[in-house]
Amino acid sequence: MAPAITLAADATLSAANTGFMLICSALVMLMTPGLAFFYGGMVRVKSTLNMLMMSFISLGIVTILWVLYGFSMAFGTDSGSIIGWSSDYVGLSGIGLTQLWDGYTIPIYVFAVFQLMFAIITPALISGALADRVKFSAWALFVALWATVVYFPVAHWVWGAGGWAFELGVIDFAGGTAVHINAGAAALGVILVIGKRVGFKKDPMRPHSLPLVMLGAGLLWFGWFGFNAGSWLGNDDGVGALMFINTQVATAAAVLAWLAYEKIRHGAFTTLGAASGAVAGLVAITPSGGAVSPLGAIAVGAIAGVLCAMAVGLKYKFGYDDSLDVVGVHLVGGVVGSLLIGFFATGGGQSDVAGLFYGGGLDQFWKQCAGVFAVLGYSLVASAVLAFLIDKTLGMRVSEDDEVAGIDQAEHAETAYDFSGGGGGSAFSAAPAAPAQEAKAKKVDA
Repeated sequence: MAPAITLAADATLSAANTGFMLICSALVMLMTPGLAFFYGGMVRVKSTLNMLMMSFISLGIVTILWVLYGFSMAFGTDSGSIIGWSSDYVGLSGIGLTQLWDGYTIPIYVFAVFQLMFAIITPALISGALADRVKFSAWALFVALWATVVYFPVAHWVWGAGGWAFELGVIDFAGGTAVHINAGAAALGVILVIGKRVGFKKDPMRPHSLPLVMLGAGLLWFGWFGFNAGSWLGNDDGVGALMFINTQVATAAAVLAWLAYEKIRHGAFTTLGAASGAVAGLVAITPSGGAVSPLGAIAVGAIAGVLCAMAVGLKYKFGYDDSLDVVGVHLVGGVVGSLLIGFFATGGGQSDVAGLFYGGGLDQFWKQCAGVFAVLGYSLVASAVLAFLIDKTLGMRVSEDDEVAGIDQAEHAETAYDFSGGGGGSAFSAAPAAPAQEAKAKKVDA
């Protein structure tokens, strides 16, 4: 993320940069439906709609919280290097239409809406680890609490002027720590509290629609250009362009590396492996793409592709049920991408900081470690506590019977696919059925 400091006292509004950032904001918004399709295809048929809804509800909840107080907490005036707050940002009510963001050439409203899209997708990422077993009402409450207690403060640490990680010099161009490590650690914390799915390691739990997975991965890859390149806020110095090409290069390298590992380890090039490799590469380049060269991006993507492919199997070894590999891809990929900055930063990108391989020693590596493990530890513990409190009050999990029968029907009264020929898949009809049709429907349901 471009530093939240005044770069030019005489900055004036740029229509080009403003338009560019609005387009980038729309691209990042598209990533959340893309994530919904990606996750939705990876689950079994009976959980498809629930998986889609777990992403879509974040669009509603986080948007309102961001306007009310989230933007103020993340990017308001610093307090103790931990949290921000500015009364003008509460309700976004004290902001002028053309008031610029900290010396940049875009309005505050544009910066606020761009950052909103980051805030929306981060809790949605967590949902993949919880597939098949969480009450929708409990999930909605968790999203609201987690955004408030975890995401908003961590965004301030990493990107807000005065935040401790920002002041320390931790590099996170577009969200390796604030988004991916944050979400991956949260996912691990929650699943340690709520436990495994019924039938974990016993029943087949294969993706029901790989075309849907590939569609979601494609939308994520497309939207990620706005996610990454837009994070330089339209500055005309070439860094945004560097980040754009590095996003493509690292993702391509990760796809090839994941597939090569998969072929050697399991004997096949799988569609799911290609999609997962793409996401792993996107995650890893997110923090590092503004600091490394395209050759460095190949290395970052390839390393992430192999390590994330290896990491997804750890859940079977250690017995935690990360349903859709959020820990293996987002946590591990975020850690890899963030720490490799300490080795591959050229000193000629977003800053003059050089990594070990470019004569800079290990100073930046240790700074990256501080940011990575502080965010990981805080998110893990805070998320586990939130899940525990919700579980002991509202209850986090659906009943075992509902989980086995299908969470879509239990929580949403709908199914993703209608095999009866009636259309819509809803348990409710807009008009009463004829007696013969009603009897037939009951027979089908039975």
